[in-house]
Amino acid sequence: MKSPSSIPCVSRAEGDFRSNMDRVDISKKMTIATSKQISRYVVIAIGLLLAFLLWSNHMFAGQPPTNIGINNGKLTACPSTPNCVNSQAPATDKEHAIASLPLSGELSSAMANLKQVVQAMPRTKIVKETNNYLYVEFASKLMGFVDDVEFYLDNNNQTIQVRSASRLGESDLGVNRQRIEAIRGLLSAV
Repeated sequence: MKSPSSIPCVSRAEGDFRSNMDRVDISKKMTIATSKQISRYVVIAIGLLLAFLLWSNHMFAGQPPTNIGINNGKLTACPSTPNCVNSQAPATDKEHAIASLPLSGELSSAMANLKQVVQAMPRTKIVKETNNYLYVEFASKLMGFVDDVEFYLDNNNQTIQVRSASRLGESDLGVNRQRIEAIRGLLSAV
């Protein structure tokens, strides 16, 4: 048995103080560990968000159409969905019909003006160009939806025939029609 002098004498207050200090020390360690875990989770979440955004831009782009171009002086007709406009659609087809664009001057200068207007618009990519045909992809800002837009410079009729169609979905909320009307306005200013 230990003698009373060898037993450490710790007052209740000192014992409570040491116990509280141990708790504070453990709490600091937990806070540091928790902060590291939170930081790690934030980095992972940001990485996943960036990966999703990159993936979604490709996911909503859809596949390029294989049935477009000029065939016997005509652009491909619009599908039955309301997300397409075509200047060669019958006037009775109010959903798809749109007026052609004016062709003024030489074919080469008209094409140069058209390209200038199109390239000044955001998120555009010229896919194919000939002396009388221009195929352009327009991508939406947020989700990267792609619309395929064709311009056929019809020298015989002195007009630019146009077709603008969304690759995906049913409705475009009028975006294709608005785009062509914007191009019409910009061309008149050139």
